[in-house]
Formats: sequence, structure tokens, C-alpha cells
Amino acid sequence: MTATVTAGPPVIPAAVTPGSAARDIAIITRRNLRRIARTPQLLVFTTIQPVLFVLLFVYVFGGAIHTPGLSYVDYLLPGILVQTVLFGGTTAVALATDLNSGMDDRFRSLPMARSAVLAGRTLADVSRNIIILAIVIAVGALAGFRFHNGAAAALAAMLLVLAFGYAFSWFSAFLGLTVKDPQTAQIASILPIFPFIFASSAFVPVASMPGWMQAFATAQPVTVLVNTTRALTQGGPVYHWLWQTAAWTTGLLAVFVPLAVSRYRKT
Repeated sequence: MTATVTAGPPVIPAAVTPGSAARDIAIITRRNLRRIARTPQLLVFTTIQPVLFVLLFVYVFGGAIHTPGLSYVDYLLPGILVQTVLFGGTTAVALATDLNSGMDDRFRSLPMARSAVLAGRTLADVSRNIIILAIVIAVGALAGFRFHNGAAAALAAMLLVLAFGYAFSWFSAFLGLTVKDPQTAQIASILPIFPFIFASSAFVPVASMPGWMQAFATAQPVTVLVNTTRALTQGGPVYHWLWQTAAWTTGLLAVFVPLAVSRYRKT
């Protein structure tokens, strides 16, 4: 006698709601932060680079660079803060690593919001940047750096730097999902930053550069952000640079969030 097996009702995945998506993002962010905590050497070496830049530029090059109206360390540190969030991002490498290790396949098999993988990764980078910026500011203070425009303006400057770093991490996410190889992702995420960092007002006044370079250096986003940060921390006209910083940050998010999400869906 043959038994008849009656199929049960199909299993329907739970719908993703804003609340469940926020919970998934929080879980993935916590997972990435634990990963950083379990590899403290990553945080240490990421911090060493900006600290060395502060010490080398202040004590080796500072005496040869003229910055009217500001001590060189006060001029320099806003540029180091911006450089730190750009060079220190790990989004591209981390996503490429998850793709290669099969971790991303496990994420896709879970009943979770797909947005959580990318949002959790980028938010973890923001959390890590907060720690590194605090360390860099402490080292800068030992070298003579001071905030000269009040606590509220200083806090606004740090929030702007973190917001721009968060927007840039979506560009890094797009790169990591495009190249898919961790070593290639590391190179691809660093190389584009070099011309923007060094051809900017981060380390020297733009007026000291050749005339043909000044037009690019003045208009590009790193100079805009550095000048905004410098005006907020040291005093001076802010709004001309502030609206441009907001425009660049919003533009990066508007372009690379959809591109990264689309690339993740096709991966």
C-alpha cells in the first residue's frame, strides 16, 4: 500500500519592513565591529599612518612651509583628518573578502534585508573612523594643535568629515563589488585618492602650486572639505566651503549608493 504524501503550504519569507531592515543593519554592523575588535592589528596599523603623517609633516616639513595666520600644525591637522577617513576605509577590501570566502552566499541564504550587508559594512567604517579621528586629534594636541573656534564648530567639523567618509565608503563598496578580489580592491580603493589628497590644500596652500594645478586643486572635493574643516576648527569664512562640501557629500551618496546596490544584486 502506497502512502500519499500531501504537500504543505509553501513557505513564504517574512516581508522586510523598515523595522526589520534596521535590525538587520544593526546586526551586520555589530558583526563587522566585532571583526575589527578581533583583529586589533588592523586598527593599530590604520592609526599609525595618520599619526606618522602628523609627526613627519609638523617636525620635518613644517619649518619650510609658510601658512599665513596659522601655525603649521593648526593648518595641517584638518587635512590629516580628511586623509584619515579616505585612506583608512576598509569597505572595498572587506566586501571583496566576503565575496571570495563564501560569507556573502551565507548572507544571501538568510531571511534578512539585502541592504543590511552594504549599510552594515559602511556604518562599521564610520564607527572605526570615530576612534581613529580621536587618536589623531590627541596626537595633534600633543604636537600643539588647538581648536580656536569653539566646541560646537569643532563638533560640526568632525561630523562633516565623518559624513564625507561615509559617502566615500559607498564608492569603495562599489569598487570592492566590481573587482571582487581583495588585493585588487585594496589597490583600486587607494590609487584614486592620491591625486586628490596631494593636489589639495591638505598639506600646503593651493597658492604655492603651479597655476595650471590651482584650478583643479581649488575645486576638487578634498580641498573643499579640508577648507571647511579648517574654517570650522580655526575660524574664518565657512559658508562658501560648507555648501560645496554638502553638495559633494550628497552627490557621492546619490551616485554610488544606487550603483553599489545594483552591483550587489548582480553579483
